[in-house]
Amino acid sequence: MDRGSGVACGQGSGHGLGSHVDGMRLTREKVIRLSHQITDVLVSSDDVEFVEDRDTIRQQIVQILTATLKEEEKADAEVRKRITSQKKEILEGSEEWDVLYRKYYADELRRMGIAAAPDDRRDRRP
Repeated sequence: MDRGSGVACGQGSGHGLGSHVDGMRLTREKVIRLSHQITDVLVSSDDVEFVEDRDTIRQQIVQILTATLKEEEKADAEVRKRITSQKKEILEGSEEWDVLYRKYYADELRRMGIAAAPDDRRDRRP
């Protein structure tokens, strides 16, 4: 589904890369910008010693960010599927929907081996 336009993160309403999240789109350019910023922080740290050249590290950061965002998008899709498969219809945006989303999303990330910070999705709505 990679169209090269970007990656979605969190509670996206679309599927595939380039989908919108809370009115925000994390494009490939933004991922690359983040990779440069992360690399700059690592370079400036006395606690980090590079065993590869800076660009190789930065490219690996891009791959890690992209893969993680794709996994989070898969988790979002699975959570939405679980909520819509409930016997009782639960309206998106309702308090019940938000509570279930947060619970199922945390469960899904744990199942995938991705740690989520507590309450990191609390105030986000698609």
